[in-house]
Amino acid sequence: MAKKTYLRLSNRERQIMDILYRDGRATAAEVHAKLPDPPSYSAVRATLRILEEKGQVRHEQDGPRYVFRPAVARDKAKRTAIRHLLSTFFDGSTELAVATLLDESASQLSEDDFKKLKKLIDVAESKGENR
Repeated sequence: MAKKTYLRLSNRERQIMDILYRDGRATAAEVHAKLPDPPSYSAVRATLRILEEKGQVRHEQDGPRYVFRPAVARDKAKRTAIRHLLSTFFDGSTELAVATLLDESASQLSEDDFKKLKKLIDVAESKGENR
């Protein structure tokens, strides 16, 4: 359910979710202050309510204020976003996505970065052999 709902978020809703994932939690005023070209404060509050109805956000009361946080764990949201990115732009191919990332950033990667990536590939490869 969260996966399908996430895919139906507007650009502004995604911006708000980005803030909440980055900060972990925030009030409507804090979200409003961090939005690029923000709408009115009441529009931010209304959008947070919509996100709550969609199951993306939950709130807790802190005195007179509501503090909002993502309802979906960051790791789960990352996996959902990556699956969506892979299926939308790379025909489900992890290889094409990694090749694109390396093509774009290879000149910026240090020798240490390449060693870390090789180690990650080795670990993934060994997990695949154990299946």
